[in-house]
Amino acid sequence: MIAEDDALLREGLVLLLEGEGFDVAAAVGEPEAFLDAVEEHRPQVSVVDVRMPPTHTDEGIQAAVRAKRRHPELAVLVLSAHVEQAFATELLSGGTSGMGYLLKERIGRVEEFLDAVARVAGGGTAIDPDVVAQLFARRRDPLDGLTGREREVLALMAEGLGNGAIAERLTVTEGAVHKHIRNIFAKLNLAPSDRVDRRVAAVLRYLGA
Repeated sequence: MIAEDDALLREGLVLLLEGEGFDVAAAVGEPEAFLDAVEEHRPQVSVVDVRMPPTHTDEGIQAAVRAKRRHPELAVLVLSAHVEQAFATELLSGGTSGMGYLLKERIGRVEEFLDAVARVAGGGTAIDPDVVAQLFARRRDPLDGLTGREREVLALMAEGLGNGAIAERLTVTEGAVHKHIRNIFAKLNLAPSDRVDRRVAAVLRYLGA
């Protein structure tokens, strides 16, 4: 399901996703049409623009939130032209699987975009690395105890990457990644708990959310 008011981008997304084997149930340009289409087609994943008619402020976000409340199993990948801190932190604070936040410029990097769609559709999280970098730059003081490598690992955790993907990105072993994450949890005083996902809690602590 695609909800994007720019007709050229909308059709481009349809062609890109269908070319990669995705079945696009509907592509619409207004938030209410998106909500109606979700009810009709019950898609596995939706790609939604943040700013949509009539005011082009947060209609896309609000529609995505409403759709997610009605259908918790729906995966949502939100697209934005710029980093919108309030929504990015809200997205992470929810601790909800199957959610993503991507800058529109990332669509041009086809493999990264398709990876984000697939990750969100599979119940994971996909946060644009530029979003993470900008949010982290504003929130560094509380975590001065982390090493540079631990910050890198935590940034990749915030993007939604698992240990194997982090190890590949940093060209280290999964064992090394596991050790860094263990150190992060210890420095942030995050003990094991059935009630809290420590990876999400660590990212939220870093963002100050």
